[in-house]
Amino acid sequence: MSGFPNRVAMLSVHTSPLDQPGTGDAGGLNVYVVELAKRLADAGTKVEIFTRATQRGQAATVPLTDGVLVRHLEAGPLRDIDKADLPGQLCALTAGVLRAEANRPSGWYDAIHSHYWLSGQVGSVASERWDVPLIHSMHTMAKVKNLSLASGDSPEPSLRVLGEQQVVDCADRLIANTESEAEDLRALYGAADVQTAVVHPGVDLDQFSPGDKAAARLRHNLPQSGVVLLFVGRIQPLKSPDVVIRATAAIVAADPTVRGNLTTVVCGGPSGAGPERLDELRKLAATLGVADIVRFVPPTTRDELADWYRAADVVCVPSHSESFGLVAIEAQACGTPVAAAAVGGLFTAVADGTSGLLVRDHLTATWRDELLGLMRSPQRLESLAANAREHAERFSWNATAAATLEVYRQAALARAEDASLVNTARSTA
Repeated sequence: MSGFPNRVAMLSVHTSPLDQPGTGDAGGLNVYVVELAKRLADAGTKVEIFTRATQRGQAATVPLTDGVLVRHLEAGPLRDIDKADLPGQLCALTAGVLRAEANRPSGWYDAIHSHYWLSGQVGSVASERWDVPLIHSMHTMAKVKNLSLASGDSPEPSLRVLGEQQVVDCADRLIANTESEAEDLRALYGAADVQTAVVHPGVDLDQFSPGDKAAARLRHNLPQSGVVLLFVGRIQPLKSPDVVIRATAAIVAADPTVRGNLTTVVCGGPSGAGPERLDELRKLAATLGVADIVRFVPPTTRDELADWYRAADVVCVPSHSESFGLVAIEAQACGTPVAAAAVGGLFTAVADGTSGLLVRDHLTATWRDELLGLMRSPQRLESLAANAREHAERFSWNATAAATLEVYRQAALARAEDASLVNTARSTA
């Protein structure tokens, strides 16, 4: 199937690839969609990304790069709305996708790649209408999240669980970030072995690369000496930034001499519950007596984020669940080791004991001991840092795109074979 697919409809209806990662519902999924689309276009496959319009006067189409077009669909109010309210807009979103194809020659799209269950719902209708394969990436799953809820987090509703099951049941192929995610799809949703394909996300190894730590610290007004811990992500219970703040306080309590030699940076914006979660973290730092150590910074551009990684000694990823962990792999690409929770895709994203550490739980004492151990062993930190870049080099977006293209082709071949069998059965009946 040389030259297939010529054009892919990529669906990210709940969050725009143009949104700043780290704010609202924008995060690793947004980075994934943008980077994959760009690499697919580099390989000769045109990509049209469908997302919901959130601003009045927003252009109907926005070129992202050569070969990649973002299409805005009008569905619901022209503003950000809570993700929980988006199921009520699925009909309008689906109609918008179908209209885009109706104005094009027959066979305009060769495949559909949907991201997150809401997009999968839209994609299932379009796939049936256009008779093209539906390839779906979950990114996160309700059943997985509900099995490992963070304190203060709410269970995902049964509507999402049902919606995800429907997507699994109708998708031609399911792309999992890791074998761990593929196993969850099979065990929790009954996905077939032939239906699931493991394709690791990547990292931009040019953008995220080692650099001058002293210069990076100077640019961000960080002390040249001492240890810098960094958390990057949305401020929500799932990501557990409070774990890093509590560990910081516990480290100071265990060894008061480190107070003048430790800085903890929390980089990210509110998600879900809004700014009150960020206020709660500030109050937590003050209550624990580390407001002078913990520094809060808003989400940054991708280039600035790489600079923050370079400035840090350890990047902390204490999530309660992760299908992969782009923050972890980006940090390692910059030569910075990672301390991450031993969950989900982080088993793949972090080489435990080689490029970082996997922490067995979310207890303050455990994180205190692991981080304090690194702080007291500069040689161990240097060893992890030396290996971090090499580990990250195993993951590239070009490799992700190549493997994804193969999944598209296999899905199309299987669909064609199924159609041939049906036609043969009908002709002999």
